[in-house]
Amino acid sequence: MSDRFGMKPDDMMKMLAEFRLPAMPDLEGLAQAQRRNLEALSAANRIALEGAQAVARRHMEIVQSAMGEMTEAIRTMTGAESPQERATRQAELLKAGYERAVANMKEVADLIQKSNAEALGLLNKRFAEAMDEVKSMAGKGG
Repeated sequence: MSDRFGMKPDDMMKMLAEFRLPAMPDLEGLAQAQRRNLEALSAANRIALEGAQAVARRHMEIVQSAMGEMTEAIRTMTGAESPQERATRQAELLKAGYERAVANMKEVADLIQKSNAEALGLLNKRFAEAMDEVKSMAGKGG
């Protein structure tokens, strides 16, 4: 006996037996992977925040130091030196101030770069792990 499509019930059962549904994804594995992704992102954000706080602290120290140096420079410039001596001292102070400013900018830039590199390294590591997890899940499902 056939149905209206010309198939026998045995043929239909055989076809259904051969039909394979795609493997269900490992939902627990996916949930754990997502949790690890969020943990990595949270850790990277924490590193970035700690880096920003370190930069802000160092910047404040630099400003306080500069204010102290400026106060001292003004005090030394009010002495009874000749105009030539005063001009020489001003040039020395300007040169020293410029050198400190460049060194401070480099230090702050290094702090920022270190923080960014650490956060990005953590995210890159997690991305590589996630790709390995995807490969593993795909291999299990295949």
